[in-house]
Amino acid sequence: MTQQAFIQPDFKNDDDAAAFTTTANSTVPVAAWGAVISMALCVAVLIASEFMPVSLLSPIATELGVTEGRAGQAISISGVFAVATSIFVAGMTRRMDRRLVLASFSAILVISGTIVTFAPNYLVLMIGRALLGIAIGGFWSMSTSIVMRLVPADSVPRGLAMLNAGNAVAATFAAPLGSLLGSYIGWRGAFFAVVPLALLALVWQWISLPPMPPRSSEGSSNVFRLLLRPPVAIGMASIMLLFMGQFALFTYLRPVLETVTAVSISTLSLLLLLMGLAGVAGTTIVSHLLQKRLFVILAAIPLIMAFIALGLIAFGSSSTITAVLLVGWGLFSTAAPVGWGTWLSRTMPDDAEAGGGLQVATIQLAITLGASVGGVLFDGYGWWTTFLLAAGLLFGAFLLAIAAWRSTRR
Repeated sequence: MTQQAFIQPDFKNDDDAAAFTTTANSTVPVAAWGAVISMALCVAVLIASEFMPVSLLSPIATELGVTEGRAGQAISISGVFAVATSIFVAGMTRRMDRRLVLASFSAILVISGTIVTFAPNYLVLMIGRALLGIAIGGFWSMSTSIVMRLVPADSVPRGLAMLNAGNAVAATFAAPLGSLLGSYIGWRGAFFAVVPLALLALVWQWISLPPMPPRSSEGSSNVFRLLLRPPVAIGMASIMLLFMGQFALFTYLRPVLETVTAVSISTLSLLLLLMGLAGVAGTTIVSHLLQKRLFVILAAIPLIMAFIALGLIAFGSSSTITAVLLVGWGLFSTAAPVGWGTWLSRTMPDDAEAGGGLQVATIQLAITLGASVGGVLFDGYGWWTTFLLAAGLLFGAFLLAIAAWRSTRR
């Protein structure tokens, strides 16, 4: 299956088309980049909302009268609903204008933040978090196919890099910012702080996105049928191992830095910030390399991350070496979704929505499994076994990426 040379935006009339005026130095419509940036803002709000409870569990549990363990389920429930939504969204919305679908998920994000802010009890809080999971699963599932319709094919990696830059920024600042805001305006105020940003993203999308009626060329909405294609099945297996390995390590990074590397809280915050900034740089760099080196990058990223995991085991007590390794981890781990999003756009150009749903479901499931299995090893056998598991999973992702490349060539 060959990738189309140019994927045109959809317009209902010439006036809409005129709004997407190209510049003299670029073949990418100016308004299209505005739409992509509005999506990146929404991604940042989604990720910030998802990880905000990490630093607010104690005050949430105290006010709602539940244990911190039960309060922590506010994170896992959003993941469960994200997986379910990503699997079924293509079929449930296949007759709807994609602009309306994307705006609907952004509106659900606004509603979710409002419900959580004013939740009178634990049940209402969980309903709000479930709605967040729906917004996450639906928005991410549609994001690749929408970018493919907004910009030319050779600019898709850049568009996906913009989305993941929003992801990296939010993942970096969500927990510390939530903690800071929570200390001044309470946990409810911290959650409500993202609502105006979500509303801004919704309005911006509605203004900047063109009408995008569903395409008759889209295949069946059954995401699992895509696994019958060997390149897709192998690629998804590589994605599964990559994200399992990534989050088996990343989830338990803080306690390792505090106990093994023995860094102070201020140094810990600085290291996490450097990781996030390296991630933003990684998404920018990789977008320029994917056009001609896609599978080289897809294979190299998990291999390098596996060596970094082994390096942390060997040199985890050295703060200097650990800092260098963590910058490398941020650089490559955040670039990975850009690479696999580009792979999806080239491997399944006519099934991008179903493929996006399958990819999001795979990633969310991988994150859950990686964190869960890593936690069992962390508690039972020591932190280094968790990091060793991560290295093994990442090396497996490297081998499967090579297998996906060979299968694609055949």
